[in-house]
Amino acid sequence: MRDGFVKVAAGTPKIRVADCRYNAEQIFTLMREAAAQGVRVLCLPELCLTGYTCGDLFLQDTLLSGAEEGLSTILEATKNLDMVTALGMPVRFNNKLYNCAAVIHEGEVQCLLPKTHLPNYGEFYEKRWFSAWEPGRFAGVRVGEVYVPITDRQIFAFDGIPDLVLGVELCEDLWAPEPPSAALARSGATLILNLSASDETVGKAGYRRSLVTGQSARLVCGYVYADAGEGESTTDLVFTGHNLIAENGTLLAERRFATGLTISEIDVARLAYERRRMTTFQLPAEQERCPSISLELEPSTTTLTRYVSPTPFVPEDAAGRAERCDEILKIAALGLKKRIEHTRAAAVVVGLSGGLDSTLAVLITAVAMRLLDRPASDIIAVTMPCFGTTDRTRDNAVELAGRLGATLKRIDISEAVKRHFKDIGQSMEDHDVTFENGQARERTQVLMDIANQVGGMVVGTGDLSELALGWATYNGDHMSMYGVNASIPKTLVRHLVSYVCGDKAESEPELSHVLADILDTPVSPELLPAVNGQISQKTEDLVGPYELHDFFLYYAIRWGFPPKKVLRLAEHAFGRTYDRATILRWEKTFYRRFFAQQFKRSCLPDGPKVGSVTLSPRGDWRMPSDAVASLWLDELEGLA
Repeated sequence: MRDGFVKVAAGTPKIRVADCRYNAEQIFTLMREAAAQGVRVLCLPELCLTGYTCGDLFLQDTLLSGAEEGLSTILEATKNLDMVTALGMPVRFNNKLYNCAAVIHEGEVQCLLPKTHLPNYGEFYEKRWFSAWEPGRFAGVRVGEVYVPITDRQIFAFDGIPDLVLGVELCEDLWAPEPPSAALARSGATLILNLSASDETVGKAGYRRSLVTGQSARLVCGYVYADAGEGESTTDLVFTGHNLIAENGTLLAERRFATGLTISEIDVARLAYERRRMTTFQLPAEQERCPSISLELEPSTTTLTRYVSPTPFVPEDAAGRAERCDEILKIAALGLKKRIEHTRAAAVVVGLSGGLDSTLAVLITAVAMRLLDRPASDIIAVTMPCFGTTDRTRDNAVELAGRLGATLKRIDISEAVKRHFKDIGQSMEDHDVTFENGQARERTQVLMDIANQVGGMVVGTGDLSELALGWATYNGDHMSMYGVNASIPKTLVRHLVSYVCGDKAESEPELSHVLADILDTPVSPELLPAVNGQISQKTEDLVGPYELHDFFLYYAIRWGFPPKKVLRLAEHAFGRTYDRATILRWEKTFYRRFFAQQFKRSCLPDGPKVGSVTLSPRGDWRMPSDAVASLWLDELEGLA
C-alpha cells in the first residue's frame, strides 16, 4: 500500500441455508485465509451469514438470533486481523428487518449499511421480508454490548493511506438507475464493495461483468463484487459465485462456479491521480456528502499478483491487436485526409528511408489517398541516401514506393552535405552531432522545397517515443506540415507495420515481402558511415530499448507515477528480460532526456491523437521547456 496498491478479495464461502453456526465458521476461516495471503479489504456475499435463500425463515426470531450469535463468533475469531471485511446479514431494528452489510475491522463492527434498492420482481421477493431504509437516515443499533451506526450512505477513510476510501453497496443497488456507489464515489470512495446474491441464468454473466467494469470506469474506482455460490438453496435458483474485481474499466480478476477467494490489487493512487486529472469528476455539495468513518490499516508493501503488461500500448491478444491497428490506421489517415483537403495540397511528400517510421507514415498516407479517391501517384516518396545509408534500406525504400504506386524521387544528398560542411568548416572525419544533424536538416530542406515545387505538403515520420526522448534533429526530422505518427509509440509502430504486412500477404505478396524485410531491419537513423555495408548505428544501443522507454512513458506520463513505482512495475513486467540495474539505468536516461528535450515538443507540427498518450503542446501535455528533472532523478539515485 506504500505505492498505492491495496490487495483486495471477493470471497464466496460454502454455506448451509439457515445454519448460522456452520456459516460463521466458514466465514471466519475464509477471512483468516485472506489475511494470510495479504488481503487488506475483503468483500463477502449478501446475507452469507444466513444464506440468501432462507425465504420466510427470515421472519423467524431463531434464525435472526442465530445470525447475531454467528456474528459474535466471527468477531471473536478475527479480532487480531488487520483487514476490513464486509459481510452480509439480516439486521432487526425498531421492529423492522434490514438486509445489511456489516463492515468489520479487528473484531469490531464499524457500521451496518442497509440495502437501498430491494428487488421485488421475477424471482426476487425481498420486500416480503425486508424494509427499505429511509435515505439519509442515521441511527444506532446494538451489536453485542455496543451500539454501532446504521445508515444507508457511509464511507470509510484510512489513516496513513489517504487514497484508500471505501464505500459499500448491495447487489441490486448496482442494477438500479441511480446506484448508491455514485454518491459514495463523489464523496471520495475509491474502492466500492458489492455484496451480492445474483442467481445465474443464461447470458446474465456477461451483463453482470459489463455492469461491474462499466461502473468502475464511470466512477474511476476499484470495484469488488462478491456473489453467493455453493450452498444456497437450488429449489428454484442456482448461484455460481461469480466474483469480479475491476479497476477503472479493466477487469483484473474473475471467477465462477467455485467457492473461495478471488484476489487482485487495486491501485488507489492511480485512481486518485485520474480523478485529479478529470475536471468532470466533481465533488458533491456539502449537504450531499456521505459521512466518513476513520479506520486504521497498517501500511505495508503489497505483493503484486495482477498482470502488468510489458507492452501497455499494444494489446497482447491477436484479435485485439488487429482491431487496434486497423482503428489507428483509420484515425491517423482521417486526420491527414482532412489536412490535405483543407490545404488543397496537390501532392503529399514523404521522406522514405526504408525504416519503420517512414514506412508507417507512407502506409497511412496511402490510406488517406484512398479515402480521397486520389491516385497513389500523388504521393511523392523521396529517398535521400547519404553517408550512412545501406543498400538494404535504400532498396527497401525504392521497392516500397513502387509497390504502393507512389511517385519516387531519389536524391543523393552526399555532395550537398559535403558542400555545407565545407562552408561551415566541418571536418568529414569528425563524426559528431553536427555531422549527424547536418544530414537530417538537409533532408528536411529537400522535402520542404519539393513540396513547394509541387504545391504539396510534407508528412512527418517521427513517432511518440522519439518525441519523448528528443531523438529527433531540431528543425530536421523534427519538422513537417503534419506528423501522422506523432502519438504512436515505437512499440506500436512495429505492430502497425506488421499488421499491414500480414493483411497484404495474400492480396499483395510483393508488398508484404518488403514490409517483412523492413520489420527485420535494425532501428537506426543511419547518420554514421556503414561498416562493411552494414548499419553501424543502432538506436537502442544509444538510448536504450524502446520497449522499456514506452513502458516508462505510459506509466510516468499517462498515470503520473513516481519513478520508484515505475521501476517496481517495470521489474514486475520485465523481470525475466532485464535485471534491476539495467531497468534503472534506462529509466534514468528516460527522465533525463524527457526533461532536457521538452523544447523540441513545445513547437511540434500538428498531428492526430490516436491513443491515451500524446505530447502535443496544444493538447494533452503542457510543460515548460526549462523544467528541472532533479526531484525525479534524485529519487532514482536513491534506489540504486
